[in-house]
Amino acid sequence: MPGERLTQQDRRHIAAGLRDGLTYAAIARRIGRPTSTVTREVTRNGGPRHYYADRAHRASKHPEPRHRPTPRPARGGVDLGGRDPRTVEQTAAQLTDLFVQTGLSQMVAKVLAALLTTDGGSLTSAELVRRLGVSPASISKAVGYLEGLEMIKRERDPRNRAERYVFDDDAWFRTVMANSRVDALIVTVSARGAQSLGAETPAGSRLDRLSQFLNHVNEDVARSAERWRHVLFPPEP
Repeated sequence: MPGERLTQQDRRHIAAGLRDGLTYAAIARRIGRPTSTVTREVTRNGGPRHYYADRAHRASKHPEPRHRPTPRPARGGVDLGGRDPRTVEQTAAQLTDLFVQTGLSQMVAKVLAALLTTDGGSLTSAELVRRLGVSPASISKAVGYLEGLEMIKRERDPRNRAERYVFDDDAWFRTVMANSRVDALIVTVSARGAQSLGAETPAGSRLDRLSQFLNHVNEDVARSAERWRHVLFPPEP
């Protein structure tokens, strides 16, 4: 099937997935196609907000002459460094799908992916609304959640005083260290549990091994995070 042309039913599944807010990767898995196939299909047939299955299927029967694509301005006027917006959208869609798998909601993942794939690393609420095609309320809720995780921060644009949401390069370090603190608590509780239950008992022995394992791994992860933070994100002079 991956090498075959899209059927009308495939296109209807794509349209339904877009209405449900699914990423290109999720839609591709649903119909058993490569993500790139879905991305190209949606892009050349009106984009995620204007994709209609039957119209796209009719267009496939009478394709327009092929021509070399030229980079066009990003939706909403977001600077993509002259890159083809389709390439940026595909990368953002893949990141979104992976972020969802880590436990983030679809909208939160989309906002985070949009910020990561923008050269400036920051967008205003209006830019996010235009780029993602969603309501300001949806953006506000997603931004609030990411602020709670300390993954983004707000800044005022000195040019027009608009509020911008900025991805913080230190966010991944803080996320790793937050997980490390939780693991440290598990280490402590497991060690106490091993003593309380008796290290010679099966349950106590299991907790003791868990405590030791997590403790050693946690220490390695914390040291590695500190090291690579300074290598890749050195403090500004």
